[in-house]
Amino acid sequence: MSTKPNPQRQQRPAIGQADYQRLSEFRYLIRCFLEFSSVQAQRAGLTARQHQALLAIKGFPGGGPVTIGDLAERLRIRHHSAVELTDRLCEAGLVVRVQDADDHRRVFLTLTEKADDCLADLSAAHLDELDRIEPVLRRLLPGSGS
Repeated sequence: MSTKPNPQRQQRPAIGQADYQRLSEFRYLIRCFLEFSSVQAQRAGLTARQHQALLAIKGFPGGGPVTIGDLAERLRIRHHSAVELTDRLCEAGLVVRVQDADDHRRVFLTLTEKADDCLADLSAAHLDELDRIEPVLRRLLPGSGS
């Protein structure tokens, strides 16, 4: 049985041990950051997914209104999972659903004051953590001047 050479493989640049180490370290830092984030969310009385949802709503690109479909996309989850998550956030007093005045079929998600306060505290801790790991990230990322 003969195999044909894969043209894509021939065009791929050589990957050396340093590249593998860089990728491995990057993945490790991501895992550490996610673990940090999960612990911080738990301390605030949230699940990691709830924290991610609040951040996705507050930090939505352009600052525009966020629908459940937008939330599903930003969290990379299925629509029905975003509905269930939104239900839990509403029950916890963190999010309210606001019906679109122009299109009553559309519903927007808005953070409550309780959610804003919680998210501000969590975000401050996360920004501190990013500041702490930034030098390592800069060394790992291409084009970062390292």
